[in-house]
Amino acid sequence: MSTPIYIIEEKKLRKNLQLIASVAQRADVEIILAFKAFALWKTFPIFREYINSTTASSLSEARLAYEQFGSKAHTYSPAYTDDEIDCIADCSSHLTFNSLSQYERYHNRVAGKCSIGLRVNPEYSEVETLLYNPCAPGTRFGISDDKLPEKLPSDIEGFHCHCHCESGSDVLERSLVHIEEKFSRWFPQLKWLNLGGGHLMTRKDYDVEKLIAILQGLHNRYPWLKIILEPGSAFAWQTGPLVSHVVDIVEDKGIKTAILDVSFTCHMPDCLEMPYYPEVRGAEHVEETSHLSPLTSHLSPSFVYRLGGNSCLSGDFMSSWQFDHELQVGEEIIFEDMIHYTTVKTTMFNGITHPSIAMLHEDGTLEILREYRYEDYRDRMD
Repeated sequence: MSTPIYIIEEKKLRKNLQLIASVAQRADVEIILAFKAFALWKTFPIFREYINSTTASSLSEARLAYEQFGSKAHTYSPAYTDDEIDCIADCSSHLTFNSLSQYERYHNRVAGKCSIGLRVNPEYSEVETLLYNPCAPGTRFGISDDKLPEKLPSDIEGFHCHCHCESGSDVLERSLVHIEEKFSRWFPQLKWLNLGGGHLMTRKDYDVEKLIAILQGLHNRYPWLKIILEPGSAFAWQTGPLVSHVVDIVEDKGIKTAILDVSFTCHMPDCLEMPYYPEVRGAEHVEETSHLSPLTSHLSPSFVYRLGGNSCLSGDFMSSWQFDHELQVGEEIIFEDMIHYTTVKTTMFNGITHPSIAMLHEDGTLEILREYRYEDYRDRMD
């Protein structure tokens, strides 16, 4: 491959989908795909073999659910607008309001089209990175229990609560204590409870049996409630890499940088935002100066590199990786697990050649789902 490319592997995707479908069946819950993490619509026929619905956070996502996935969306947005609310409602089976003022403004316009819900804030989350913590003090997400009337309006049928990020089942167990303590007195007035995303059930060390037991216990306590989960990462977790290439190697102050034909800020933005260090095939992440320490004298300074993006942003690089050989121009650098979130968050900043998207089918054939051209960059400026 001469150009950068995301490759989603069908076998790995189906393995995740099979596990998710099994959890849904055994725990008697609905698990739906969150488009904010994965929205490659050409893969939707595979998804439809395992799940029936999706979740949207905007008009475009709601339309994608209705027009491409083939079912109406479970929709939540921090704020709906006058010019979009009617079309969003037409594309939605469930619609959650973020505040009571939004509910008052729009509930009559969506009445009869959607099952109406409110997002609630349990004021508890174990997400340590503030950028991803929806319950941090001052959050703009959801309604705290002290702001809810004891008797809910008759058209409110559900609560939506999201307080996880790539979390384990033990975190859900602890979160439910707070959710039930604050909001269970309203449960008899409801038909459904959406526990949001962040349930990383396809991660290797995730305790799936514990998750099923927790959800079964929730059913036993509130048998009339339909329980919904809408993970994003879990569906596409470790389903494929981003393949890039070394285009140059530069050195300054003893630091070598392998410049790639991809960009962290454009094509792997979470690496800089969170940040986290992606796994690079055939390399080990090391501290930038670790090869100078006596404890790590086995490392070869000549094989330690920063990986640099090819945008003009000064900070478009990450440090550092130890390879077992000297990198060469033209060599492939493969970033593992680059399908979830990455493919939906990319930008065309700087007009850099955008990675193609491909599907590696179970029979070994590689299908190009999308190639990007100059016109895709140009037409964004229309």
